[in-house]
Amino acid sequence: MIKIKKITSTETIIVRHPVLRPGRTIETCYFEGDELPTTSHFGLYYENRLVAVISAFKVQNKLFTEENQYQIRGMAVLNEFQKKGFGETLLKYCENEIRINNGELIWFNARESAVAFYKKSGYEVLGSQFEIPDVGPHYILFKAI
Repeated sequence: MIKIKKITSTETIIVRHPVLRPGRTIETCYFEGDELPTTSHFGLYYENRLVAVISAFKVQNKLFTEENQYQIRGMAVLNEFQKKGFGETLLKYCENEIRINNGELIWFNARESAVAFYKKSGYEVLGSQFEIPDVGPHYILFKAI
């Protein structure tokens, strides 16, 4: 019933757009670094339908000292499939893939509304809330793996 696999950045758009950029142009769903060979995109399929996506970018953040850092971006679950455990399942899968690639730390900018979700998975907040223009309030979260 559930299958997770590597997907292309273009495939992520059908979930990124309605969840992360509703009412905005499709172009806002493409992220810098999406096409780099060090970036991986994963999709969770439920009954053969792509319902959740996550992307892992090999990106250094100067706030952290670890050599092998990965930034998660574009984590999204279609609204009608939220609160069913799909996001947590996909996040754990992505974390494991990062571990396989010798990742030491995962960090990301989380929407204020998603902070509690990530804290349940062991992520910690670093610093104060900040605003991403046209998107809203965010926090930096991280986890050593």
